[in-house]
Amino acid sequence: MIKLVMCLRRRSDLTREEFQDYWLNKHGHFFMENASDMRAKKYVQSHTLESPLNEGMRASRGMQPDYDGVAEVWFESEEDLMDAMNSPEGQKLGTELLKDEENFIDHSNSSAFIVKEREF
Repeated sequence: MIKLVMCLRRRSDLTREEFQDYWLNKHGHFFMENASDMRAKKYVQSHTLESPLNEGMRASRGMQPDYDGVAEVWFESEEDLMDAMNSPEGQKLGTELLKDEENFIDHSNSSAFIVKEREF
């Protein structure tokens, strides 16, 4: 299995609460209703907490400001994901997902990448 990881920052006109609410209650449901067209096996949203622990960890390591959340989507393989993305249904859904993401994600300050987990 492979995983798509998206480290997300909200649009500047949204509070973290507004961003996370839209992501959870609108985008997340939309994605799950269509997950089979993308051949997604699992979808997890990790919502960043407003916590002094986060600031302490960043400050002690000289890290950048935190993301507003992390999305993880699992697929059988890279080839399976590519096949899904290149199918007519996958292309249509990809366009719709991107359009919806523009309602809450600042893409220019976010990141996305494919990973393979190494479990200890």
